Amino acid sequence: MSMLKDPSKKYRPFQPLALADRTWPDKTISAPPIWLSTDLRDGNQALIEPMDSARKMRFFNGLVQAGLKEIEVGFPAASQTEFDFIRELIEGQYIPDDVCIQVLTQARNDLIERTFASVKGAKQAIIHYYNACAPSFRRIVFQQDKAGVKAIAVNAAKQIKQLAEANPETHWRFEYSPEVFSSTETDFAVEVCNAVIDVFNPTADNRLILNLPATIECATPNHYADQIEWFCRHIKRRDSVIISVHTHNDRGTGVAASELAQMAGADRVEGCLFGNGERTGNVCLVTLALNLYTQGINPGLDFSDIDAVRKLVEDCNQLPVHPRHPYVGDLVHTAFSGSHQDAIRKGFAQQKADALWEVPYLPIDPADIGRSYEAVIRVNSQSGKGGIAFLLEQEYGISLPRRAQIEFSQVVQRETDRLGLELTAAQIYALLEQEYLAADAPYRLESHSLHEENGVCCVTLRVQEANLAGKPQSWTGEGHGPLEALVAALPVKAEVMDYNEHAIGSGTNAKAAAYVELRVAGGRSLYGIGIDENLTTASFRAVFSALNRDRQGSFALKKAA
Repeated sequence: MSMLKDPSKKYRPFQPLALADRTWPDKTISAPPIWLSTDLRDGNQALIEPMDSARKMRFFNGLVQAGLKEIEVGFPAASQTEFDFIRELIEGQYIPDDVCIQVLTQARNDLIERTFASVKGAKQAIIHYYNACAPSFRRIVFQQDKAGVKAIAVNAAKQIKQLAEANPETHWRFEYSPEVFSSTETDFAVEVCNAVIDVFNPTADNRLILNLPATIECATPNHYADQIEWFCRHIKRRDSVIISVHTHNDRGTGVAASELAQMAGADRVEGCLFGNGERTGNVCLVTLALNLYTQGINPGLDFSDIDAVRKLVEDCNQLPVHPRHPYVGDLVHTAFSGSHQDAIRKGFAQQKADALWEVPYLPIDPADIGRSYEAVIRVNSQSGKGGIAFLLEQEYGISLPRRAQIEFSQVVQRETDRLGLELTAAQIYALLEQEYLAADAPYRLESHSLHEENGVCCVTLRVQEANLAGKPQSWTGEGHGPLEALVAALPVKAEVMDYNEHAIGSGTNAKAAAYVELRVAGGRSLYGIGIDENLTTASFRAVFSALNRDRQGSFALKKAA
């Protein structure tokens, strides 16, 4: 099977609306939308291994800390795990008073009843229900005509309203999604939504949410904006409804579609942090929020420590964030090209603290989101300078993680600036050894022992402290693994932000290299490197390397200061 010479025989082009008097192209976004995170539902459904309750709780708390006020916490009728997590949130009183949880259900009687049971006792909740309205779904999936599809939406609305009235202790809000809105006849979507409005009878003080999902992104984002504007013009009681959008990324334009939809009249945006979600992903809320920030608009979400947010998402989703992901990727605040590096350095040199941001190539000040600009010296078609990462890997088998490359490049850059020369592989390795492998003060690890029982790992360390010459100290700690136990034994509060390992060489002469990114007491993250025949010992040495670099004040910290 191969690509068709004439794809028009298999695929039909999208038929756009006739909207010659569209107004959205002349609009600008001047305020943030209402944000809804669907990480715990759509994002969770997209994972090979869905989150357990502990990871979902950690994620929920992170979303609250970032400033989300509406959070879709699950699809309670889908599994007992989902149901139990929602009960845990409510019964444990983990939901702040200013946060409204949302739950999703299909427009089916049994599922709606189960959904209401899951949120019983909540102070406030949004019941979000949906049914697909697009022609292909009507014909293929449901074998229903338009009247049948509309009746499904209306009957479910009546049941939801009755159940809400029977449970007045909760402040209920309602949301309806004509699923696959982007592929549905827009006039029919309006017809169905108007029928739902008649049931719920919303007011300007208690508005109904009408969510218009680009479940399948089927055209360029300007067409989606046309659909939103047409819908906003024709839906009745516009002041009593909130128009919400939920864009997917089938064509790679989910961010653009959400932004144009806001220009076309949308009030609310649903999405996930860093864009996880079914199939090709949901729109990235971080990108949308920081796009607003770079236009001088407070997005109402706090990403001041973007690396911590990324770590949370990566840990909970067990998925990496792409190194080129806007704002947060490992490489987005890095320049490889010499001309780019030069322009950025000159921009920083002229940038005044109280002036408008005008540094070339950088749309945002990395410091605003807890990042920094680093110029990584690499051998590529755009740079004639020595390739640190390339030389270390080729000559010594050292494969530095990307953020470690960025950090170490500062050490190398300092030396090349001092010498005014290119560095050889041997000189680069000597710098690595001096900066990381020989970082054994003020704490030198002399020996360690491990003991595991009932899933708990206990570690005992023999440590020589520089200020206590001749008097080794004994440190102990416990955790679910050796590294967690080691961190618990440290005399300062620390958190492992990243861990990587690989073998150097092969066979009986192989060694293990471990790389640990450690953040001590809420300070800046620093890498440590350990090399040893034993992997556990290598990882322990890496932790002590990072700890000692933090205590000494590494070059990176001196530069930052």
